[in-house]
Amino acid sequence: MQPATELGLLHLSPCWDVVVVGAGPAGALAAHGLAIRGLRVLLVEQRLFPRWKVCGACLSPQALAALEAAGLPDLVASQGGLSLERLQLGVAGLVSPIAMGAGRVLSRCRLDQALLEAASAAGATVLMGTRAVLGAAATGLEPDREVVLQKGTARRSVSAKVVLIAAGLSHRAIDDKAGISTSIEPRSRFGAGCVLSGEAAALPPGVLQMAVGRSGYVGMVRVESGEINLACAFDQGMLRSAGGASLLCQKILAEAGFATLPGLKEADWQLTAALSRRTIPLAGHRLLLLGDAAGYVEPFTGEGMGWALTSALAALPLVMRSMEQWDGAIEKEWRRLHHRWVTSQQRSCRALAVVLRHPKISLGLHRLAGGFPSVTSSMIGMLQRPSIPYSRA
Repeated sequence: MQPATELGLLHLSPCWDVVVVGAGPAGALAAHGLAIRGLRVLLVEQRLFPRWKVCGACLSPQALAALEAAGLPDLVASQGGLSLERLQLGVAGLVSPIAMGAGRVLSRCRLDQALLEAASAAGATVLMGTRAVLGAAATGLEPDREVVLQKGTARRSVSAKVVLIAAGLSHRAIDDKAGISTSIEPRSRFGAGCVLSGEAAALPPGVLQMAVGRSGYVGMVRVESGEINLACAFDQGMLRSAGGASLLCQKILAEAGFATLPGLKEADWQLTAALSRRTIPLAGHRLLLLGDAAGYVEPFTGEGMGWALTSALAALPLVMRSMEQWDGAIEKEWRRLHHRWVTSQQRSCRALAVVLRHPKISLGLHRLAGGFPSVTSSMIGMLQRPSIPYSRA
């Protein structure tokens, strides 16, 4: 797929049914679902794909169920996704194996590109390397919402009956005048990640290693390319005092009972914004927020991908309904649906994040895993039990 040129932006149609800002999992799946339903969809992404992104690369059963409901059951397998069979949990120098459910492993580079191509194949128009900013808040009952697009020196305004913001944690597509605010939760950790060569660790495919320490946790898994993907959640203060992400990662791995990894210091580390946050409100006039832009909680074993994809599915019926008429009831309904299908599912990870901050409680969890592995596997299974808004069938 070739990104649009500046000339293409200037000659872009001015009117759309839906403009989706952000081509990550939530945005791309929403664009795919709306395009196959016959809507004129413009999908805008500021970055160029394929690109690497800080993520654990794990797809939970929830995420896989969402893809199946969207009509893309073979997408992960077609990209070489690996089965996720076992978790090795390390706490206080002790490592315990825990059986996993039906998860998969696929790098975000491959996953995001595949979802983008699926949206394009369904009929969505895709603009890559293009910045999108929501226009001024509408007053009254205007039939459209403005989005300002910029690519290089080219600038263009388009309008849509509905705008979906799926632009990630900081959702810079919305300016301060839009009346939407994000609050970072106290003690929220920051994400960090990198990719190491396949020789950096004797980590077999299908195994997720999770190292839990006093300053955060580190997850690592081998992806389809054979490389080792690291995704971490760090306490901000400890990240500073430790001297950077690589040194803090080494410290947590040692505390948890895992060997340190060669190449951490030389790796190309990327950091994220604060992870746990709430966004209010989740909707406005002809506007819905979904995916990470609608709020986020520290995930554990791939739940974040499930929340993003599920939010896209949950939004589809409302967007279709809004093609006939937009009213305040749609905004209220989106808040209700998002709470039912996403926010309520985040509670388990929110509670787990609190537990992992207390060494004694974490050690108790570890001993439970070692003494009663079937019980712990059942607990993880409950955490990842699929629940989706509807079935495609």
